[in-house]
Amino acid sequence: MDSALEMVSRSDIGRVRTHNEDAVHIDPLRGLAILADGMGGYNAGEVASGMATELLCGALEQSWAVARQDGRDAAWRAAEAGIAHANNAVYVAAQSQSQYAGMGTTLVMALFHGDAMTVAHVGDSRLYRLRGRVLALLTRDHSLLQEQLDRGIIKAEEARHAQHKNLVTRAIGVDPDVEPEIASHALRPGDIYLLCSDGLNDMVEDADIAATLSARARDLGAAATALVQRANDGGGHDNVSVILVRVGAGAAPGWFSRVKAWFMHRTEVQK
Repeated sequence: MDSALEMVSRSDIGRVRTHNEDAVHIDPLRGLAILADGMGGYNAGEVASGMATELLCGALEQSWAVARQDGRDAAWRAAEAGIAHANNAVYVAAQSQSQYAGMGTTLVMALFHGDAMTVAHVGDSRLYRLRGRVLALLTRDHSLLQEQLDRGIIKAEEARHAQHKNLVTRAIGVDPDVEPEIASHALRPGDIYLLCSDGLNDMVEDADIAATLSARARDLGAAATALVQRANDGGGHDNVSVILVRVGAGAAPGWFSRVKAWFMHRTEVQK
């Protein structure tokens, strides 16, 4: 797995904000990518995102190297336990220190294991998958805007210009407990996964994200830099952070094994 995953990250302050409240962490050796977008008060947002990212890394460093061999169930347990630990620490800090009152952070994390990827998220930071030239959003925003879309209160074309698009309904550190949304997806060699803060998707349409990734798919570093530049060219109203992960041929032994088994079975049937 360590030689099968290629990861890069970029984080930029943008054109308007005075400091960067995003935090990112990548670890191709452990098959781990984390992105957090902090909120609340001067410097408090970056404290929340930094705490959440660091605490998750610490929790997973001790357990994930072994647990990842056990597949999806282990990934779900690791994600749930790590996020609960981070949520508790950020919540306690926000409640006990006046300068951090009201702070919190969104979070999206990806755990790569065998022939699958498990994504856990809280808030409106996103994970996309580029497979071939098709971009798919694999997370669903925990936001007031998304709830209104789901209920048919507003239409998709109206959502782009909504005034309340950044009001999240779940965040790390805001309540004593938080429920992450977790899902697992099969990997294919050549897949590119994009984790991003809303500073990207608020400024750049999904079709433009797909075109940018497809045009620079051979160079993840250039693709990540180009995405950040597109967000800044579009106004750069927020911090913008991206993580890109490319799946190599060696990352999906289970996928290859299934194909091989299918081929051998077909050969036996034809005899």
